[in-house]
Amino acid sequence: MPEVISDKVNEYATKLSEPTDELLKEIEDFTLHHHAHSNMLSGPLQGKVLEMLSKIIKPKRILEVGTFMGYSALCLAKGLQPCGVLHTLELRDEDADIAQNYFAKSSHRDQIILHRGNALEIIPTLDEMWDLIFIDADKTNYTNYYELTLPRLKKGGVILADNVLFHGEVLNEKISGKNAIAINAFNEHVAKDERVQQVIITLRDGLMMIIKK
Repeated sequence: MPEVISDKVNEYATKLSEPTDELLKEIEDFTLHHHAHSNMLSGPLQGKVLEMLSKIIKPKRILEVGTFMGYSALCLAKGLQPCGVLHTLELRDEDADIAQNYFAKSSHRDQIILHRGNALEIIPTLDEMWDLIFIDADKTNYTNYYELTLPRLKKGGVILADNVLFHGEVLNEKISGKNAIAINAFNEHVAKDERVQQVIITLRDGLMMIIKK
């Protein structure tokens, strides 16, 4: 399925952006060669954006919905305050095992807490006020994750939602497929929400930045 942003643009932008560290390169290489869904990895360009946004925000509490290989969590953790903690949620045990292995190799190992299971059930049990939230899990529940987490997001806090262009399918005159339909509904839901301001960044597969008023 082709991405909206051309490979040449991504390659040029990646080449002239600060390179990732060795651990992230290791995760990227492993995922590309051993995971059937390697396209789900954030990758160096988006990973660097996540890192820099986190460093700008300087969060004490980060929530990530959808761990996958742990790549994006490690990028986001780079902006944590020394006393900060990142909670990341993963449904699949096999992916969680791999991510936990990479977390153990990171200098942020003591700041990352991995939760296994259904995010819709886990999120309400986390007694935190979030500075930064990254949503990158099953697309049909994006609106549910948003509504579950927004009340626990601090004023001025940021939600980042990945894949909001969904391979360009949201641009079709007639949107089909449950994931594209769900993403389009999520985008429209946020756009109408007066509690926030939002912008869609045309990076990779679309990244929405949402700030709570």
